[in-house]
Amino acid sequence: MDCTNTGCFAIDDLEFPDDDRLKKGAVAVVECSQEIPCNPCSSFCPQGAIKIGSNINDCPHIDWTACNGCGLCLGYCPGLALFLIDNSKEKPRLTIPFELTPPVKGTEVALLDRSGKIVGLGQVVDCRILKKHDRTSLVTLELENPKQLRLVRGFTEVNK
Repeated sequence: MDCTNTGCFAIDDLEFPDDDRLKKGAVAVVECSQEIPCNPCSSFCPQGAIKIGSNINDCPHIDWTACNGCGLCLGYCPGLALFLIDNSKEKPRLTIPFELTPPVKGTEVALLDRSGKIVGLGQVVDCRILKKHDRTSLVTLELENPKQLRLVRGFTEVNK
């Protein structure tokens, strides 16, 4: 995975679980290209689903059969390089780490792709603030359709 030239990942550079796994519930996806000594995500995963490899500088990989979608890894990653996707509900959901003042549940938001382009509208359906995460909240967005699970990586509040 290389995002050096563009500043963001191309969807084809990322690994996503198959549709059957997505229908079983939330699962973590990694979007990390930093080959630096870092392993909080694997260290704090209670399921042991995140593996770094033998070299501490390797990028993490997720065993989607072991991941239960708890989201603890999201708040521990200093690079905000993990997110959860879920297609088991009536509408698909994306959970992302967020380090600003979290939005209020029910807030309508513009959904942003990796380059910051608006790709639709969504709604904040949950916001968890865990003390373990040192001020990183987990914001869950309800999306318009399952295709957006691979596209959306951020949001901005809609000004009315």
